[in-house]
Amino acid sequence: MLTIQENDLLCRVEGAAPMGQLMRRHWIPVCLAEEVAEADGTPVHARILGEDLVVFRDSDGNVGVLDEHCPHRRASLVMGRNEEGGLRCLYHGWKVDVKGNVLEMASEPASSGLCGKVKHTAYPAQDWGGFVWAYMGPAESMPAFEPPAFAPTPQTRVSIVKVQVACNWAQILEGAIDSAHSSSLHSTDMPPARVDGAKATETVWPRPSTDKAPRLQVQQTPFGFRYAAIRRPIVNSATHDYIRITLFQAPFSVHIPPNNLYNLSILHVPQDDCNTYFYFVAWSDVGAGIDQESWRKFCGAQVGVDLDWKYRKYRNRDNNYLQDRKAMKLGDFTGIRGIPMQDMAMWETMGGIADRSRERLGASDLAIVEFRRIMVEAARQFAAGKPAIGTTEPRVAAAKLRSFEGIVAKSTDWRTLDGAPAPAPAQASAATQEHAAD
Repeated sequence: MLTIQENDLLCRVEGAAPMGQLMRRHWIPVCLAEEVAEADGTPVHARILGEDLVVFRDSDGNVGVLDEHCPHRRASLVMGRNEEGGLRCLYHGWKVDVKGNVLEMASEPASSGLCGKVKHTAYPAQDWGGFVWAYMGPAESMPAFEPPAFAPTPQTRVSIVKVQVACNWAQILEGAIDSAHSSSLHSTDMPPARVDGAKATETVWPRPSTDKAPRLQVQQTPFGFRYAAIRRPIVNSATHDYIRITLFQAPFSVHIPPNNLYNLSILHVPQDDCNTYFYFVAWSDVGAGIDQESWRKFCGAQVGVDLDWKYRKYRNRDNNYLQDRKAMKLGDFTGIRGIPMQDMAMWETMGGIADRSRERLGASDLAIVEFRRIMVEAARQFAAGKPAIGTTEPRVAAAKLRSFEGIVAKSTDWRTLDGAPAPAPAQASAATQEHAAD
């Protein structure tokens, strides 16, 4: 469990909070590229780390990420006209470009010279992998943008689910690194089957194990950690293990084990202390993968069907996520459609920020304990003036990070299973290297 003070260090991201300032030293996804696909199209609101932003694509196709509020009288630029190289505020006609330059001040006489003296808050922006990314930290600390693990090349096939989740980022991320919960919460959608590895169909993800209590082992790395969930396979359990390796990449990314059709990554981008953008990415650089709408349908996260135009759920806590109790009596474990939607029902019912001082953790929570230890210490170190986690040497290129799943001989050291081309991580500490959940 964490103390209240440690929980605040882990969870709070607004203003001067160390965790939020740490995250600002990384490139952050601010919206989907498809939301601003059109030059001179409709501007989009985004809220990141407690800050309201406007995202737009100008006449030349350049993407801009600005403070939402006009530098004149603070009216919203989301309502503005996107035309001729910039956003024009409706209130008095001030116009701002993607770099934050004020191009025109319709309400001011040219002789005032004010136009050249005003600079609006604008963040460096980058299109890549289906997202618009921004760097929101100090210019002197800005790292070069590098391709993420889920889009190592421009040719990588990427499909993305986006949902606004009404709770803190950390309890969502802890769900992504909690391998044990899938055998219960997702048991209807991830049924045991006599298969040679994780599979994907249009409706379910069959897996080759009935084991609900995996043994966990953790390996520390420069980017965060890797951990293995080791289960008994249905076939050859005396001589083989079923191993699923998940990667936590600080500060907010998780790469979970793939299936036979696509790899899987999850990004947990804080809107503020109590709200999060959840991005579930199915990607493939070998084979067809899964197309965008099929992916959203599988996850129960289609805009206009499951979500409104702002990616907010129609099924939410107010209506009990439209849980179908009749379906539960007929064998559906949760009565909630869609793997991510099942997770969100759990995350949101913990509260805006979960009270970790009241938890009772067990052996299956090893990865969660490791995540909290690493990130609380990272926030403390950053507050003390040290560099943000993931920004110092030795570094591992994100494009090389891969998860793994498969049935292997019991003699296999899982640390050598890197889902090529995975990195060669650092050795784990004696305290966290191994833990058996018998």
